[in-house]
Amino acid sequence: MARITVEDCLDSVNGNRFQLIHLVVERIRQHRKGEPYLVKDKNREVVMTLREVAAGKVRVDNIQTLAAKLKKDKKTEAASEEDAKQQAPTA
Repeated sequence: MARITVEDCLDSVNGNRFQLIHLVVERIRQHRKGEPYLVKDKNREVVMTLREVAAGKVRVDNIQTLAAKLKKDKKTEAASEEDAKQQAPTA
């Protein structure tokens, strides 16, 4: 895929570089907590996150929704594991 630059992503934040950097940092934090990437590729986390922004999959208006989804999925997963432990027969 072609090289991605900050300029490629500025349209998604109305040309505001500060807002773009804030968005990318927030998304990288989500990745480090386990949120999967929304684009297929194998690059460093900053490049992958910029690709998500350039593709329109991560925006200022949906970054909090993505974080809430991660928290909800983790709670559901933890509850499922707890149910499985309770239903497992004891030896």
